[in-house]
Amino acid sequence: MNKNNYTIGVLTSGGDAPGMNACVRAVTRTSFLKGAKIVGVMNGYEGLINGEFKRWKNARDVSGFLRKGGTALQTKRSERFREKSGQREAIRNMNEEGIDGLIAIGGDGTLTGAHALAKQGIQVIGVPASIDNDIWGTDMSIGVDTALNTITEAVDKLRDTASSHTRAFLVETMGRNSGYLAVQAGITSGADIVLCPEFPITVEDVAEQVEDAYRRGKNHAIIIAAEGAQIRSTDLAKRLDELDVGFKTRVTILGHIQRGGSPTAFDRLLATRLGIRAVEVLLEGTTDYMVGLRGRDITMAPLEDVISNPRPLNMEHYNMVRQLAK
Repeated sequence: MNKNNYTIGVLTSGGDAPGMNACVRAVTRTSFLKGAKIVGVMNGYEGLINGEFKRWKNARDVSGFLRKGGTALQTKRSERFREKSGQREAIRNMNEEGIDGLIAIGGDGTLTGAHALAKQGIQVIGVPASIDNDIWGTDMSIGVDTALNTITEAVDKLRDTASSHTRAFLVETMGRNSGYLAVQAGITSGADIVLCPEFPITVEDVAEQVEDAYRRGKNHAIIIAAEGAQIRSTDLAKRLDELDVGFKTRVTILGHIQRGGSPTAFDRLLATRLGIRAVEVLLEGTTDYMVGLRGRDITMAPLEDVISNPRPLNMEHYNMVRQLAK
């Protein structure tokens, strides 16, 4: 392969995650280092369909990307790309722009789109970026560590108020289909109870645990609930007050604050390592794979396996919250 004539496209798609820009920076600078050209695709797969391209002239064009949250390439959901007609239009635009291979940074939907392009002959490498950490084939995705730090800091501050007013605080995290953030934040912030989609729990169970904390002399209680938990946070808080568990309950929904902010050192390092490796394997002729982290090593997994297998929640970690809540 003549690397001097090879052009790499890079896009970010789906929900933004801290560290996406650091990955784009690594992809861009490694491409220049290897003698390849680089094209940024604006607005994810929707931008690929619309032909929204941005060519970088040198490594300085991505200066400052390392510390920036969000994604400078921006991101949009694309219903059109789910259809073959949208995919054909995207491939046509890639060919007209002279893009030989694509690096797609994002979550499950992004990697599914990457696999769809690979099946039609496009050389594609995926990079996992999702704060839910629900992607099979990697121990950690870009953005997870930053999101967890954001949640932990928020709960630490809420605990100050909870203990001052003898309250139970119910903190809702992101996680529509995955309780990873809620469980890990439950451990790192010392929560009393964690609610997540994977493990059903009744209002009565929650009430019993909160009342037990009150009887044991605690001056506050912290409940962390993933947004996809079976019980809505506002409904649960209302029911706890009706059941008179000892504490009055207050709800804090963290929302999109969990996606923003400058990435942590861990996320910057992970994003950089994954971005560099993505360019290397693309220039080696590899396609239809995702680069990921296994232990301390950067590894690869077939995209078909990645999008076909769920990443289960760690039951040991889930049990850890209750064991340590005293």
